Amino acid sequence: MKKKLKQILLIDDSVSDNFIHARRIRNVNVTESIITKKNGREALDYLTEELPNNQYQQPELIFLDINMPVMNGWEFLDEYDKLMDKQKALVVLAMLTTSTAESDKEKAKNYGHLSTFLEKPLKEEDLLSIIQKHFPRLMEEE
Repeated sequence: MKKKLKQILLIDDSVSDNFIHARRIRNVNVTESIITKKNGREALDYLTEELPNNQYQQPELIFLDINMPVMNGWEFLDEYDKLMDKQKALVVLAMLTTSTAESDKEKAKNYGHLSTFLEKPLKEEDLLSIIQKHFPRLMEEE
């Protein structure tokens, strides 16, 4: 059996996109848990909620939309950068959006912790590419 990520976090206000992306992630079978949040504020609240023993939720991979109510993807990235290291863990952040604007792609380059910029819907090959690049241990057999 392949090793899996502990958790993937989807941050998107689109219920249908979250459903499609969660299904695609489950089909590839790379994580134990998929958590969804409707906007950047909900995601930050989730990441900063203190658990027992001074621990925090630490998804290993986050897919982030740009256009959301309450707190959009750019605002989330600005606030995420201010989090304590133990709230960030070793997270890989991927922008997953319908935006095809070059200005958004260029803006994304200004965020050092943003590893990739993908267009919706999430494709299996894009997910596998992220896994191979950032989590090669998952590709090994146990």
